[in-house]
Amino acid sequence: MRFNESGDPVGVERLGIALEPEAEYERRPDGSGGCEDPRVTFVEPLQRYIMSYTAFSPQGPRIALALSEDLFHWERLGLTTYAHWHGIELGNVDDKDASLFPVAIPNSSGKLELGMLHRPLFPGTRPEETACHPTSREVDLDRESIWISYCPPALKNHDPDRLGRFTSHHRLATPVSPWERLKIGAGTPPILTKHGWMIVYHGVSEAAGTRSNGRHLCYSAG
Repeated sequence: MRFNESGDPVGVERLGIALEPEAEYERRPDGSGGCEDPRVTFVEPLQRYIMSYTAFSPQGPRIALALSEDLFHWERLGLTTYAHWHGIELGNVDDKDASLFPVAIPNSSGKLELGMLHRPLFPGTRPEETACHPTSREVDLDRESIWISYCPPALKNHDPDRLGRFTSHHRLATPVSPWERLKIGAGTPPILTKHGWMIVYHGVSEAAGTRSNGRHLCYSAG
């Protein structure tokens, strides 16, 4: 960060690239790919920074993790792995918008584990498809929602290099307001306040004045 004589921030200095597409799961045969949408959390039980990001693999967008002690040097941990959810292999589902909690949180059984927010993109739930559905403020479980999954081995063994599988998946938040009627997704990593956990998340709706020859989407933060 650059500051003026009064101490106010006036700009930033780019020091380099933290991660660029190098791993097989970050590159596609046509030369495209990417390491995108990073969220960095200092996970206190592990005493490490963990970056969750979207790796554009040959199979589609997937959640990948990287580890750092100083925010300058990053070690890839690979793609996240998941236990099955009602017969669905979540590792084969497109996924984005992942962020980790900074401390252990209770899972659905009350056990303290590492929690991760993410947004699976199940077939048939993309905004381009759900925009054709009637407008409704009722909770629609078929639309893209924020999910939470838990990873038990990471905190039990205090080994950040082997996070293990994420389990105990459940839907955390679904689109209920007009400005988020097509989908929602996590934004910032969760921050603990005296009122509870807070995140800034995004919602997607149709932009006003959408033309008949194409739908325009509007992203908002909430």
